Amino acid sequence: MERTKTDVVPGADVPAGADGTPPDGGRAGTGRARGPVPPGGSPQSLADSPADAEKRRGVRRMKTLATGLLLGVALVYALATWAKAAGAGGWAGYVAAAAEAGMVGALADWFAVTALFKRPLGLPIPHTAIIPTKKDQLGVSLGEFVGENFLSGDVVRQRLRKVGIGRRLGAWLAEPKNADRVTAELSTALRGALTVLRDSDVQAVVGEAITRRADAQEIAPGLGKMLEKVVADGGHRRVVDLVCVRAHDWLTSHGDSVMTAVSGGAPGWTPRFVDRKVGERVYKELLRFVTEMRDMPEHPARGAVDRFLKDFAGDLQSDTDTRERVERLKSEVLGRGEVQDLIASAWGSVRTMIVAAAEDEHSELRQRTRSALLSLGQRLARDGRLQNKVDGWLEGAAVYVVTTYRAEITSLITDTVASWDADHTSKKIEAHIGRDLQFIRINGTVVGALAGLCIYAVSRVLGG
Repeated sequence: MERTKTDVVPGADVPAGADGTPPDGGRAGTGRARGPVPPGGSPQSLADSPADAEKRRGVRRMKTLATGLLLGVALVYALATWAKAAGAGGWAGYVAAAAEAGMVGALADWFAVTALFKRPLGLPIPHTAIIPTKKDQLGVSLGEFVGENFLSGDVVRQRLRKVGIGRRLGAWLAEPKNADRVTAELSTALRGALTVLRDSDVQAVVGEAITRRADAQEIAPGLGKMLEKVVADGGHRRVVDLVCVRAHDWLTSHGDSVMTAVSGGAPGWTPRFVDRKVGERVYKELLRFVTEMRDMPEHPARGAVDRFLKDFAGDLQSDTDTRERVERLKSEVLGRGEVQDLIASAWGSVRTMIVAAAEDEHSELRQRTRSALLSLGQRLARDGRLQNKVDGWLEGAAVYVVTTYRAEITSLITDTVASWDADHTSKKIEAHIGRDLQFIRINGTVVGALAGLCIYAVSRVLGG
């Protein structure tokens, strides 16, 4: 690569061709330290912004000023030396000493500043071009520094405790507009989640979960206890009343059908009028029985129903044969395709209902969510114990994350720095801090001149 004049002029802003040369004595200008290449690609270049361009212009102006100051003191030194030789007087020695020391200070600081970003004058001087050649080590050090000083459990816990997230969160949620905003965001997230989920997958999971749970859980004892409680409380009597009323109304409306059914079941050799009389008698007895059972709470048949249900409740809890029959019946019912289709279709109905409620700003779901958030915010803002609980949960979660995944977090820094292009990284860092570094050169020139003047003055006084 052909080297430009700016490679050898102190203060030039263009990096020398050797600013990436490895510190192993390689020839200056023949290579650039790129750092590890990320998998599947070349080193990444940091994107430049308009602000970066403006900063580089500022750095160039400061470099011009610092270099101009160096050339100025060099000119002063030359003139003062000439004046001293020409017998201009004692003042020329003082000026020459100050200018000479200023040049030394300016050159020393130029070397120090330049060595950060490239090799001064393109020479392979050890411990120069620090940033290009030590970029990866700097990334590792930065990652370790962040891990030790920012990602420690004590630091995170103390910082979060000072922030008081619980109290601030409560005050924020207590504002109606913020509760509305959170409710809207939650509704959007809920709709998005339900949209992403495939109905077939959810239906399969729900169906399998219900079936597996039903198969694993014996239902007979539970049914027995429930039936026993219903019978003890008399809750079944309303059902018996309803059955009796419906049976009476049906018999009243379908008397001919009952008599015809009884007559049709009679032997063929009996006379028809006998069959008709038998049918009428059966119908009247049925109607009388149902009417008495409907109107008499203490009817013996009702007592028989009570005893049957009570005995059946006991058998469901203790009789092995009854329990096995119930389990077989349960398995048969769950195994039917109609039941599985019903379980699967239930998700579609639930999903539609939830999506509609989430979209409607005035739905009960959103109104209840908003009220719950407001209530939580008001309680958080006032209740110190609840604030401490929330803070404790958040601190514990944050400490767990930073202590468990500290290596992964710091590796993000080190891997990112390692993937950057060394030359471009050096230029970008110089654009951000180079202007301040040029003040070091200016200060070195001024301080060096003052120091040289003082030293010369002291030596003249002591030397007589």
